[in-house]
Amino acid sequence: MSMVLRRVWELVSSTSRGKVDGSGAEACSRSDLGELEQLPGDILLQILRELGPKDAAKMSCVCKALRCLVFDNRLWVHFLQTYQPDPSSDSLFFAEATLSYGYPLPLPPFHARTPQLSFKHIYGQRARVPGSVIIDGGSGYCKFGWSKYASPSGRSATFLPTKYSCKSYQLSLLSHVFEMQEFGNIESPMYTHSDHQLRMCTPAVKGTGLFFCNHCLILGLEKYCYFGFICYILLSFSALCRMQVKPNTQPVIVSVPICHYDDTESAKASRRQLKEAIYSALFDMNVPAVCAVNQATLALFAAKRTSGIAVNIGFQVTSVVPIFNGKVMRSVGVEVVGLGALKLTGFLREKMQLNNLNFQSLYTVRTLKEKLCYVALDYEAELSKDAQASFEAVGEGRFTLSKERFQTGEILFQPHLAGVQAMGLHQAIALCMEHCHSAELAGDSDWYKTVVLSGGSACLPGLAERLEKELKALLPPYISNGTRVIPPPYGADTPWFGAKIIGNLSTFPGPWCVTKKQFRQKPRLNLIW
Repeated sequence: MSMVLRRVWELVSSTSRGKVDGSGAEACSRSDLGELEQLPGDILLQILRELGPKDAAKMSCVCKALRCLVFDNRLWVHFLQTYQPDPSSDSLFFAEATLSYGYPLPLPPFHARTPQLSFKHIYGQRARVPGSVIIDGGSGYCKFGWSKYASPSGRSATFLPTKYSCKSYQLSLLSHVFEMQEFGNIESPMYTHSDHQLRMCTPAVKGTGLFFCNHCLILGLEKYCYFGFICYILLSFSALCRMQVKPNTQPVIVSVPICHYDDTESAKASRRQLKEAIYSALFDMNVPAVCAVNQATLALFAAKRTSGIAVNIGFQVTSVVPIFNGKVMRSVGVEVVGLGALKLTGFLREKMQLNNLNFQSLYTVRTLKEKLCYVALDYEAELSKDAQASFEAVGEGRFTLSKERFQTGEILFQPHLAGVQAMGLHQAIALCMEHCHSAELAGDSDWYKTVVLSGGSACLPGLAERLEKELKALLPPYISNGTRVIPPPYGADTPWFGAKIIGNLSTFPGPWCVTKKQFRQKPRLNLIW
């Protein structure tokens, strides 16, 4: 017994109380604890932790003192971290204090609500929340999985060649790609209904080819402007069905790409049509509830923020999105740079070819970019250094790169190095920050000084530090002082994890989702935010 108590004491001694208010445990009378009264309150809490949530809850019926201990927030934060899928107490506090009320978000300060939270109640509510399907789409890849999982269950490519323009060939090519991925034939009854729904969308830009979620177009078809986007939603959902997810019992969270960037009436109508098409497609599969949130907002949530500037380095383009209290501020201005992960990979490929480095696949080049490339804090100074490094690619041998390692990331700041006529990423962010400062929104005047990066290429080492340096050089001190650039909190899957935070809320799906009944009864719901 002494060894057990010694072990418990060691565990307690090494654990800080953190930010959770647990004063109630000591404030309660302990006169009815008997011999246990001699033990410190922290020791009793640790014993309750070892019992687990169910047995600990039963202990509240023994006496008033134990009931007071059982209701201690520290105990249930521990259970939430141990038995439920939130990674940290910070995420838990942020989620329940700021997001549990749904949209529109409550006005700050959020910390005023924190002491009122009963984490025992939150634990019980979260245990009853149904697992939701999360689909995070992009113009390069689509990530999908279950909200109760630690990470996305799978990924599927959503990009197709752009050189084909024949409408019939595009459809047959898309069908062939889907068949190769073993998710069924597009010429199914599901396609017939999608065809009917998507004919209502606004015309696409002609001759644009086959790419693009970031431009809100995947197929350059005049009457199928959102066809590809809906297709890969259905593709991902089909994959989850094969994972034994029942469509009629699982809510679905969809990340919507930032598109139709301006604040005009036509852009609002296009965004509404996109969301209505998503809802229609999923509700026709008997999904009970759908939550559609844009990727930039989800990336901000993953960083435990509701206001700031979300910078997504996507497959095709990079978007700089100001977000205030969870809402995309299109009236302030969304900046777009015509440079994405595909251009970085292509630039590295060209450099490797010039140096006679042979490779079999573009995927090998992408792997080398992810493993060896970085962003130099001082590009000119880095040119005089020895930056050589090697990596063993599976099946292709050992590759050694030198200056290509930092020259690849440099095109984000100097696009002309890759033959691209566009502003640098730092210039786009600085322009957005200037617009945010000029907007003078009510509330926190420094809300735009937090910049959150997302996307696989945003994970390049040194990018956040270089951006901070460039922003301080470009902007006056009254704008740049206090600016912080946060690397992708969860790498390329950052928006997916932002959706996961929503999907595990104690109040989900209620305040965040549109149900099938609501959508059918009120087809003009306010779906834009």
